[in-house]
Amino acid sequence: MKDTKVRWLQDLRRFLPLKSQFILSGNTKDLQLIKNDFGSFSWHRLENAIDLELKSLGYAHVVYYNPLDGFDIPFFTGNAIEKKQLFNTLNIPTNDGAGFNNLATFNTVIQSIVNYKEQPIALVVDFASQLLMNPESLVKAEHDTFSLVNVLSQTTETRPYGSPPSPFYNTVIWIVDKEGDLPDWMVVNNPKIRHIPIGKPDHIVRRRLVETLVQGFGSQAKDLDNIVTDFVNETEGLLLLDLVAIIELARAESIAINHIADAVRRYKVGVTEDPWMNIDRKKIEEGETFIKKRVKGQDHSVQHIMDIVKRAITGVGSSKRNSRPRGVVFLAGPTGVGKTELAKTLTSLLFGDENAYIRFDMSEFSAEHSDQRLLGAPPGYVGYDVGGELTNAVREKPFSVLLFDEIEKAHPRILDKFLQILDDGVLTSGRGDKVYFSETLIIFTSNLGIYKETASGNRVSHTSIDEPFESIQLKIKEEIENYFKFELNRPELLNRIGDNIIVFDYIRHSVGELIFDMMLNNHIKAIQEQLHITLHIDQTVISTLKELALKDLSNGGRGIRNKIEYHFITPISRALFSLHPSNGDSLKAIAISVDHTGTSITLQKL
Repeated sequence: MKDTKVRWLQDLRRFLPLKSQFILSGNTKDLQLIKNDFGSFSWHRLENAIDLELKSLGYAHVVYYNPLDGFDIPFFTGNAIEKKQLFNTLNIPTNDGAGFNNLATFNTVIQSIVNYKEQPIALVVDFASQLLMNPESLVKAEHDTFSLVNVLSQTTETRPYGSPPSPFYNTVIWIVDKEGDLPDWMVVNNPKIRHIPIGKPDHIVRRRLVETLVQGFGSQAKDLDNIVTDFVNETEGLLLLDLVAIIELARAESIAINHIADAVRRYKVGVTEDPWMNIDRKKIEEGETFIKKRVKGQDHSVQHIMDIVKRAITGVGSSKRNSRPRGVVFLAGPTGVGKTELAKTLTSLLFGDENAYIRFDMSEFSAEHSDQRLLGAPPGYVGYDVGGELTNAVREKPFSVLLFDEIEKAHPRILDKFLQILDDGVLTSGRGDKVYFSETLIIFTSNLGIYKETASGNRVSHTSIDEPFESIQLKIKEEIENYFKFELNRPELLNRIGDNIIVFDYIRHSVGELIFDMMLNNHIKAIQEQLHITLHIDQTVISTLKELALKDLSNGGRGIRNKIEYHFITPISRALFSLHPSNGDSLKAIAISVDHTGTSITLQKL
């Protein structure tokens, strides 16, 4: 008959006659699944599960110790007098202020338990990680205690007990956060100590608990089996205690059992309202028009990203088994063509504020160790208590647009972190906290493919504004593919992005004119509002400015903006300063001149 016990219990049962001490680590604070005498499953804390297992194998008593309560036998089956007699035999002090919580007392008791000659007994040391301040640098009292434990582990022998007799150790079980919390010199290569990790509950275990939890909580709901399946799939990676908490949250906030996914989201992310569901659908329907007012000449890009947004809002295609981001987009193309502007405008469309996006300049993360800036330093390192920039930002604003600018400049070790985000939608910070990316829209930008390195190491243009867009698009996508597959050797990251690589075209002359008109009008409007004047620009001045601004489009819209600032903003500021207009004045720029000293604009009052 197949053993229905969870793996760690199977290992414990198998090695009890072979090892004198055990270390349990991992998921030690969660509920544990135990099959009872009636063939069904019940749920216990770890200490209960250990007690039930040891008692079923013939152990008479299981002594528990933790730093708060000291020693006790909570599941003692005899009377108070018998318990007191056993305490005296094992040198266990009473917890009436006698100072049980010290290593000297601990040493005495553990020796008494290991050397006990009557029925088999066991000692479970809970929160054992807290016994030591630093397992790599022990003070004398700590070293003495674990030297004693080490000797006891290797010198104690089994003895027969029961009918027919079976070999028993007086077993010591240490419950720790991680295996390294006890001294390595005691644990490593010790033939009498067995480390048993306790894993997180798999889908079978979670389903057994969920089937019990939903009874009486919407058991009248139709299609209950599918609801249970969805609940189990939505909680991949969570503990059984988390599942209980989700059900309690659903009860407290009156969430119907058939909407349990909403309760899971609230539990993970920590917010009640889902901004994605509250986005005005009319705004999204008019989204392309809204974005095209600011992002010129990239209509194909706008349409593609709006399709991704619509999918994010509807939830179509989202996986039940994990919490992947709402959408992932890779924007590629020349500099100054609107990649970052598209991210800002999209954020403004979704959340009403273009500054609601979270931007990371990946050129700042080119060093190998810079992943600590994103995730936070691990324990023991400087900055551990501060946390990571990325994990802190997403925890604070779980519903956000994440913009990673110039992703190719990041160190490959950083890119490995994005595999976790794109696959599972979760990162573990340096502090050990889980941060969920399930409600984010992730945008990468890159200039890959615009330049190419020759055999001699020189950087030359790979594309040109004179080429048709179809040729540019093909070249850039090929370079992106080569970069991830052959240079980085990370094709799996490219696979996670899929077909969401959007290539931007160069700013061509006709589009440059639109950008120029938009920028110039915005500047004129800002000047009028700031100085409370009316400003007119003669058409000849506009024509000259346009010619100057569009002379070189290699830097795209950013280059146009720079030219406008140099040839318009600076000279118009100089002229306004000299003229010193009053509120309500009407002015007109009637002439512009350019020479080796710069640009001058002539203003006159109307």
